[in-house]
Amino acid sequence: MNKPWLIDRRTCLKGVGASLALPLLESMGWAEPSKSPAVKPPVRMGFMYMPHGVIMEQFWPESPETFLSKPQPILEPLRPVLDQCLVVKGISGIPIEPLGSAPHALELSTWLTAALPDSNRRNRIQIAISADQIAANFVGGFTALPSLELATMPQTHKENQEGLHEAYYSHCSFRSPTQPVPAETNPRNVLKRLFGAQEEKNAAPQLNPADRALLDLVLNGAKDFRRKLGRNDQQKLDEYLDSVRALERRIAAIEYRQKEAALQAAGVSPSSRTAVVPIEVKIPEGDKRSEYMQVMCDLMVLAFQTDTTRVSTYIGSTPNGVSYPELGFSDQHHSLTHHNHQEDKVSRVAAINRFNVEQFAYMVKRMHELKEGEGSLLDNCILMWGSGLEDGNKHTRANLPFVIAGKGGGSLQTGRYLPEVKASQGDLLTTLLTCAGIPLDRPVGRTSRVLEELRARGAV
Repeated sequence: MNKPWLIDRRTCLKGVGASLALPLLESMGWAEPSKSPAVKPPVRMGFMYMPHGVIMEQFWPESPETFLSKPQPILEPLRPVLDQCLVVKGISGIPIEPLGSAPHALELSTWLTAALPDSNRRNRIQIAISADQIAANFVGGFTALPSLELATMPQTHKENQEGLHEAYYSHCSFRSPTQPVPAETNPRNVLKRLFGAQEEKNAAPQLNPADRALLDLVLNGAKDFRRKLGRNDQQKLDEYLDSVRALERRIAAIEYRQKEAALQAAGVSPSSRTAVVPIEVKIPEGDKRSEYMQVMCDLMVLAFQTDTTRVSTYIGSTPNGVSYPELGFSDQHHSLTHHNHQEDKVSRVAAINRFNVEQFAYMVKRMHELKEGEGSLLDNCILMWGSGLEDGNKHTRANLPFVIAGKGGGSLQTGRYLPEVKASQGDLLTTLLTCAGIPLDRPVGRTSRVLEELRARGAV
């Protein structure tokens, strides 16, 4: 009887060789080198989140023609930089059945994964690697921090929607399907991370050429092997190969840094960008929410400006009882979203929406003002603002609100409202990673296409 799921001895021996070699590579740095680092600044990716959706009538532009001249009230704070933005309508969130009674546990955890938690393991983390960490795996070797995760509130919310693990409520970054990445809420701690001890920049790590040959062998053989496995084993193999690919990228980063160190030793100036004066970040003294959020935005700007990291996320708030007394009322955001179309509650939710866009606009404007190369820092960024729900009143997910800012190094055509994209969350994330130059061996979440309508004409 033929048993195709059994692993033959040759495959087993190859696996044993790889498993013995891989631990020797754990100390290597991360990422792929840019093909032309001296010519073009790197692309940074930033993600900023707001829970509970938007008041749609006050968010979606009236038409593509009036987008720049007549922004809706919630988008008004972005008016000075709307020409640097894309507003995308028609991005559907991942269907959440059979977890339909857990909209708030899933709105944040699915936002960058475009995947649903394993419904058979609800009390344990089992989802997917998030888009920001896919990017960090590729570019993190060139910076002191592979990625920077920020949040306004502690990630300690506990609720029992569908019996799901508490981490799903307050985490958007997942290093692997089973590892949520914690976010820092203290601005002083973030400053310490940004300017803590760093390794010698001119030090060239040593690389054994046999390591690359071994990893090439493992990766090349994995595709054929994967087709012979069942679904569960394919998932296990994918998670294992994620670590293998990260190691391959670490090797590429080491090779790049060896080349740079050799050039410098020979008296040739290595590729680098023009030195810039870092922005000043002041820690706010009071408890004003806007000042706190703006200093966290400043920290993201500073991290990108100094190339301390090229990937960052900021969870502006989570679905667990946030209030905005600065706006003149103390009602909790979540309770207000169940407004049942009561005018006073709708106006307060719209004010909260606008407040959060205001903080994103603050960061976008700041990046737009900072010169880098022949353009601005913003020109070399892809910043995504959005929510994991469309409408907090009904928990709908058909048209998730997204604003994309920055040209992504020339890959995105901004200054537009796209009202009928008709795509999935995974399609959008896959497209943005592609525009940032992140190679993908498989799409993010449930993806069917790359959104060519977002791209600039002639972009590769």
